[in-house]
Amino acid sequence: MTPIGEVFTVYSLGIATHRDSVVYDFHGEPLMARVEALIEEYNSEVDRYRRAGKPKDVDAFVKYDRVQWSETLKLNLKRGVYAALDEGKLREGLYRPFSKRFVYLSRELVDRLYQFPRIFPVAAAENRAIAVSQIGYRAPVLNALLAACTPDLHLCASVDGHQAFPFYTYSPDGSNRRENITDAALEKFRQHYRNPAIAKWDIFHYIYGVLHHPAYREKFADNLKRELPRIPFAPDFAAFAAAGRELARLHVEYETLEPWPLEWVENPAYPLSYRVEDKMRLNRDKTALAVNPSLTLAGIPPATLEYRLGNRSALEWVVDQYRVTEDDRSGIKSDPNREDDPQYIVRLVGQVVRVSLETVRIVGSLPPVFPSY
Repeated sequence: MTPIGEVFTVYSLGIATHRDSVVYDFHGEPLMARVEALIEEYNSEVDRYRRAGKPKDVDAFVKYDRVQWSETLKLNLKRGVYAALDEGKLREGLYRPFSKRFVYLSRELVDRLYQFPRIFPVAAAENRAIAVSQIGYRAPVLNALLAACTPDLHLCASVDGHQAFPFYTYSPDGSNRRENITDAALEKFRQHYRNPAIAKWDIFHYIYGVLHHPAYREKFADNLKRELPRIPFAPDFAAFAAAGRELARLHVEYETLEPWPLEWVENPAYPLSYRVEDKMRLNRDKTALAVNPSLTLAGIPPATLEYRLGNRSALEWVVDQYRVTEDDRSGIKSDPNREDDPQYIVRLVGQVVRVSLETVRIVGSLPPVFPSY
């Protein structure tokens, strides 16, 4: 068993913003407008703090009606750090499973960026990172999900953190790309399997396959809650690497997949619409999904619900995230509908059904991690 921290040189918790409703959005334009307003309010507070002679009791000094303060932001205030709007910091982030959003990645406005300026810099679109449940997770089982953009700390469970293990690291400007799997780990795998052809991408995908194995998750459940995963040497390296490679493709390229052929049930009492007006709703046995009063997607195979991340299936995550909401504190509205692609959400439902069924099939075909299982 090899500790995963000895396989990867750099790993990091997902980003923690402390102000998700402000710095995340399905659409870039309203996000930038909100960020600009927040920057103006924050910079005004920096000016007011300096004019007041930098009082020691920052908690009593700052105004909470317009700025959601955190310890990091208060520390920036005390240091006199100003924020400036930068369109280059508007990036794509993986907020929840199969739910990408724009995120404003600023050290002033995001509480914790951790190592992600080295993992997903501007020019690093080719990178991949395996996000895994952090020590002490409370989800029923270990989570593992591949990310091709910056993942959130609470990627698969709102109460659990997640560590990300990238294949590449970079300089913050996107230059100086380095493979993040150590040469020592590569040599260890090659020697164990007596195969000099094993490459670092093979090891990366092998790990992703192992982390999905139900027997691995069950046998080491107690250990996985106390420490980061240890990676066993399964008898059939090639089978796990191949499975992990296919899982990786499904989980990252889900938006390009052909949707599962669900039945479109139209309600003649309403003009056909693809918009989510409030939220989508699964029926009692979760075989049909009402998108809105005019359209229901039926024929969802029961096995779809077997692919779970945290306390929800992948499909239930989509239902949960792709809804129209309004933040109680700030009044900020979130609308996942796309004017330039009205069918995106309906198509996404079919794509995630396909991802789920294929994931269940691949995981079910994995060989035992050890012969004794």
